Amino acid sequence: MSDKRLIVGLGNPGSEYEWTRHNLGFLSVARLADDLGVRMKKSSTVKGLWAEGKWESNEIILLLPHTFMNNSGTAVKQVVLSKKIEPQNILVVCDDFSLVFGQIRLREQGSDGGHNGLSSIITHLGTKEFSRLRLGIGPIPPHKNSVDFVLEDFRLDEKKKLPVLLDGAVDCCRAWASESLSTVMSRYNQKIVV
Repeated sequence: MSDKRLIVGLGNPGSEYEWTRHNLGFLSVARLADDLGVRMKKSSTVKGLWAEGKWESNEIILLLPHTFMNNSGTAVKQVVLSKKIEPQNILVVCDDFSLVFGQIRLREQGSDGGHNGLSSIITHLGTKEFSRLRLGIGPIPPHKNSVDFVLEDFRLDEKKKLPVLLDGAVDCCRAWASESLSTVMSRYNQKIVV
């Protein structure tokens, strides 16, 4: 197995989903690709967009699954098998409505927390032992259905703050790729970046 690191942004493909809350993982990893100066491209072997780049001395693969959220694990498993990536070298970036907007939380492993994208990845990889970076989009307003909430576009006030949140997510991803997990967790967890 290689020491390559895989960073996955979760979301749904298609312009109608681009600015929805559920696409915060997509938006973050796309921003990271820009930051690393790499271009996301289609592949004949992976159901999604992907790119390879470097951060300091670390080889990084970026992935945006195009399988829709509930089947994200299909594309992740394709990359893991073809590039021989260990679970501990995977970071999944996703939205989380249990965190307030702008809060970020990095975890070494854990349950899916009710997130269908994480659930699919756990099922396809057969393990929960991969890192996840959860980005706050909450709270859900009273009497609002969670599915409707995550598939709505960001509000105008949220869109204005979004660049700062995306920059915070990118900084955390780069730190995860080059520093110890405990150091990065202590720096970013519970932090509200906007």
